[in-house]
Amino acid sequence: MSVLFSPLTLRAVTLPNRIALAPMCQYSAGPDGLPTDWHLVHLGARAIGGAGLVMTEATAVVPEGRISPQDTGLWSDRHVDAWRPVTRFLAAHDAVPVVQLAHAGFKASTYRPWDPRRGGVPDTEGGWVPVGPTGAPFVPEYRVPTALDEAGIAAVVEGFAVAAGRAVAAGFAAVEIHAAHGYLLHEFLSPLTNRRTDGWGGDRAGRMRLPLAVARAVRATVGEQVPVLARISATDWVDGGWSVEDSVVLASELAAAGVDLVDCSSGGASPTARIPVEPGYQVPLAARVRREARVPTGAVGLIVEPEQAEAIVADGEADLVLLGRELLRNPYWPHQAAAKLGADASWPEPYLRAV
Repeated sequence: MSVLFSPLTLRAVTLPNRIALAPMCQYSAGPDGLPTDWHLVHLGARAIGGAGLVMTEATAVVPEGRISPQDTGLWSDRHVDAWRPVTRFLAAHDAVPVVQLAHAGFKASTYRPWDPRRGGVPDTEGGWVPVGPTGAPFVPEYRVPTALDEAGIAAVVEGFAVAAGRAVAAGFAAVEIHAAHGYLLHEFLSPLTNRRTDGWGGDRAGRMRLPLAVARAVRATVGEQVPVLARISATDWVDGGWSVEDSVVLASELAAAGVDLVDCSSGGASPTARIPVEPGYQVPLAARVRREARVPTGAVGLIVEPEQAEAIVADGEADLVLLGRELLRNPYWPHQAAAKLGADASWPEPYLRAV
């Protein structure tokens, strides 16, 4: 019996299996961060393909929180209306719709990856001044951010909370807080990027203060029945940076703040990080956080084979596997994995002739 295809219950929500579409930016939003038909088809195909949880790309809680001008958002009621057809379709095909709420911090206002231009997008091309823990940019070619003051930090917390409420109104069954990959909440966590000397910086407790404030605010907004996930960079892969030991402490504190599962990615705070990329290279991070913090975790990163995914869950290294590039290549990976593992997973009726 496949553990990968067993249900997972988080609060009032039950996933039909342990396979999730990882959040991946599509850089294809319409004006003002509105999702388009691309998002309906992209996310809907993974629901038809059998993923138990389908997560959106990093979706900005405020306009200046977008990575690029083409990122999706959830900062107005217009966004609620635009996301509803997507969540309705996902739920109708037995996938749990989840939104990743994000703020890009000093990595905001940049060109999308396939644009031949690099660096920060100027105001004349739809860009804006980003914000960060300090006034230092991520790299010289990015725009110089404004350091957040007390009012700015309070607005960030409020932005996440209000967006979480809109997510529920839009039909999302759960939300994920993005605190990884060198974006704003990770910028506050990492000593490589947080050089503040006030109560929002300094020691680890000070650097964790903003992500934990966001987690508490999101939990208070969505209530007790809606699952809250958090994606973290479990290590910066840089000496003197954020470490897996730090992540164990953070995960425990996030759980106390109301987070139900910690999604363990890595890197993003430093352009010079030496990341040992290989199949399953981040799985040990999820396993350690799960074991030592005693919280459910998600594993992500070059998980491609059904047997590999099955072993991760069956061996207790993580409770959920998140597939990114593999599900871009093959939306029907979950159905094919079920067949390979001898699990019972039903194809949509219109596709039965292909089984």
